[in-house]
Amino acid sequence: MSPPAQAAPAMKPSPCLARQPILTEDEKVIGYELLFRESPEDNRFSSDAESATSSTIDTLNVMGLDVVCDGRLAFINCTHQMLLKEYFLLLPPDKVVVEIQENVPADESVIAACLRLKQRSYRIALDNFVPSDAREALVPRADFIKVDIRRLAPGQGAAMAARYASEHCRMLAQRVETRQHFVTALKDGFTRFQGYFFRHPERMRARRIPTSQAGNLRLLQAISAPEVDLAAVEDLIKHDASLCYRLLRYLNSPLLGVSSPVKSIRHGMNLLGERELVRWIRMAITLAMGQEKCSDLVLSSLVRARFCELLAPKVDHGTSDLFLMGMLSLMDAILEIPMGVVVEGLALNPDTKAELLGAKTGNKTRLSPVYDLMVAREAGDWEAVTAETKRLNVSLPFINRAYNEAMSWAHQMTSAAPRPGQ
Repeated sequence: MSPPAQAAPAMKPSPCLARQPILTEDEKVIGYELLFRESPEDNRFSSDAESATSSTIDTLNVMGLDVVCDGRLAFINCTHQMLLKEYFLLLPPDKVVVEIQENVPADESVIAACLRLKQRSYRIALDNFVPSDAREALVPRADFIKVDIRRLAPGQGAAMAARYASEHCRMLAQRVETRQHFVTALKDGFTRFQGYFFRHPERMRARRIPTSQAGNLRLLQAISAPEVDLAAVEDLIKHDASLCYRLLRYLNSPLLGVSSPVKSIRHGMNLLGERELVRWIRMAITLAMGQEKCSDLVLSSLVRARFCELLAPKVDHGTSDLFLMGMLSLMDAILEIPMGVVVEGLALNPDTKAELLGAKTGNKTRLSPVYDLMVAREAGDWEAVTAETKRLNVSLPFINRAYNEAMSWAHQMTSAAPRPGQ
């Protein structure tokens, strides 16, 4: 008699990990606060914060800090018990900022734990700091003091910055959601900023595309046509020395493993094949257009593109190119011009164009559930993620695996294809 069949082991759910950028006054990303959920079905913040933090640390050890944070600092929430158990010692000190939450008491054990972290070169942030905060005794150990500027009365922000800011301690404004929030916090003396205020630009430097970017969009239009004219694409690439160089560098990267020498631009195009060529050009254009902006926008546009591409077989999207929709979704922020100018003249599917324009105005289209899921998953808005996955009839484990794969892919792509000037 054969032994009874054993049930297959349950698949460990993919981590629900998102990030929010932290920037300098000149809008350069220095790090990310990592947002974690054990289960997106739970719309509330996890009551077991220690479990969430330990899961974050485990996830970072598996995925790698460089992939999750693009080589920048990781700001990780810290509970009382997590601080005392010193789980953070599993992570590299030069890449981690330990965020001490507002409910952690500043008792002798906590002060001693902070001192041990500092002796090991970890940075410390005091999260949600308020006037007359109970954690005042921890200020001498803090590298960052994080303040929710929306909770401050007029004048309090400037007073806190004057009291606590120093060469060794940076004042970090949280919940910076608009350009006015940013300007006010900067005037008050804050030098670090957290929020999505730069995702949708409120400051438009130009109402038309600069000449240097027009060639990139012409190339993007050429590869977006129903029938790609490879001769025209080759001609456009040849007229851009930087693009030619990046193509040759990409063909020689370990990511592809191409062994035969590249004899010409057309030969390189043939080695890639039309599908991979189109994918590479889209990536390279995003990098080129983002050379004057912080790399977070460029990397995020590639993560969005790949995530949507992985989602495409699972959802109804007609003939729309979801990769292109994801990639273009941040192009207005990268170029600092209106989305209408970005898509003008591009041979886009009508649904794609309608969604890119509608997402900025609140108008919904047939692609809105996909777009909304993309944005929610990036932001760690788990309640919205759960709602959109149900609407699209896709599983949460699949969504999380796809997003993690998209992050890894985008990191590999940006590493393989150097930015302009390299």
